[in-house]
Order: sequence, then C-alpha cells, then structure tokens
Amino acid sequence: MYPALRRMFTNPVGIVSGAVVLLLALAAVAGPTLYPVDPFALSVEVNAAPSWLHPLGTDDLGRDVLAGMIEGAKISLFVGISAALATTVIGVLVGAVAGYVGGRVDAALMRLSEFFQVMPTFILAVLIVSLIGPGLTRVIIVIAVLSWPQTARVARGEIMRVSQLDYVDAARCMGIPGWRILYGEVIPNAIAPALALASLIMAQAILLEASLSFLGLASPDIISWGRILSVAQQYLFTAWWLSVFSGMAIFITVLAFNLLGDALADALNPRHAH
Repeated sequence: MYPALRRMFTNPVGIVSGAVVLLLALAAVAGPTLYPVDPFALSVEVNAAPSWLHPLGTDDLGRDVLAGMIEGAKISLFVGISAALATTVIGVLVGAVAGYVGGRVDAALMRLSEFFQVMPTFILAVLIVSLIGPGLTRVIIVIAVLSWPQTARVARGEIMRVSQLDYVDAARCMGIPGWRILYGEVIPNAIAPALALASLIMAQAILLEASLSFLGLASPDIISWGRILSVAQQYLFTAWWLSVFSGMAIFITVLAFNLLGDALADALNPRHAH
C-alpha cells in the first residue's frame, strides 16, 4: 500500500485532482461555519449580481448563491460517497461469489450483470425516480442498482487471479473453509481495483444526481447544483452567475473524481511500480 501511495503522490494528476476533492470536502464540512448564511433564506434582492454582500450573487428568490453552492457540495458528496459505497459493496460481493465459485453461478451472475450493463442508465434512472418519487435515498439506491455490474466484473477478474495464488492453495490444503478463505484472504487482496473504480462511480453518481435535479426530479426540500442550474436556464442572459458557477462546480468536481480514479488505478497497478 505504501508504494502505491508514493506513486499516487508523485503523480501530478493525482495531486491536483486529490487537492480539488479535498477542497470540495472542506467546503462541504467547514463552509457553513466560514460562511454562515442560510441557503434557504429569501430576500428582496432577486437575481442580484455578485457583490461584497453576496459574492456569487442571488437567485430568482433572493437566496444567496454561495450558500447554495456550499449546500450543493454537501448534497453532491453525500450522494457520491453513499452511491459509491453501496455500489462497491454490491459489486465486490457479486464479483467475489462469481469469481470464486465459478461454474453455473459465475455464468448466471455475469449474464445478470450484462443485462444491467446494456440498459440505458440515465433513461432508466429518470423512469424509476419519476415512478417512485424524488428523494436522495431513492436516487442513491437507483444509482447503486444500475452501477454495480462494472464493479462486479472488475472484482470477479481480480478474485479469479488471486484465487490461483500459492497462499490461497496453502489455505485450502490446511482445510480452512472456502467462505473463510474468500472473505479472509482473497477479497482483502483483490479489492484494490474496485476501490479505484469507486472514485469513477462517485463522479457518475454526482453527475446523475445533478442531471435528475436539473430535470426537476429531485426533492424540493434540498438545494443542489443541478437544481440551481435548472433555475438558471430561465435567466441565462440576465443572471449569468447562476449557470456559470453551478455548471463549473459540476464540471470541475466530476472531472476531478474521474482523474483521481485514473490516478488511483495507475498507482495501485503493480506493473507501474518504479
């Protein structure tokens, strides 16, 4: 793990993307303390341009955009982390069973994953959320259900590789039950690629949540970047700050998580060791 971390921190892309993600996390955690403005508070200053009083301006209801962006960072991180965690758990468990047991179980689980992979994720997410109603928990569940196949296939390949190593054969010869070998020896040594993939899943989850919010399929009780961007389209030429800042936040965050995932995958690849 330490060589992987060393490779990670010597990769310029990994350093920059990691710094952006860290700043986003700090903004979500410490932002409300450093900028104690209620993002839901209304005022008569409707669509006011950026100023000292409102650094990023106000929206159509007079709400402070910077406070809304900080609240949106919390929502995006919550959705991204929760969806990535749920997806990784489901994908690793399915991939572990498929790769370790093999045979018909492997074939059935892989056919199931292929079924989910060929389905149009965004359209299906829109349909499901439209039917069951908006809500962060529901959005996270939808993302996890639609995203696990990629993690499962990666985990399966790594599980199959690790299962053939000498120390696993030695454990079998010692009479250790198969399930203990799988969860105690194989999965811990095969989970690294799935963890690297989790960063990419976070990017997908944040983008999907923003897209659903943009279409008005998010809960009206929350403020997210996608919701701010949805409102901004009505004032594209009269209140440019609404679309510019929320759009840049989504773009930079998704790009940072994608680049961080690539850097993690490169760092955890033993063939790239120096």
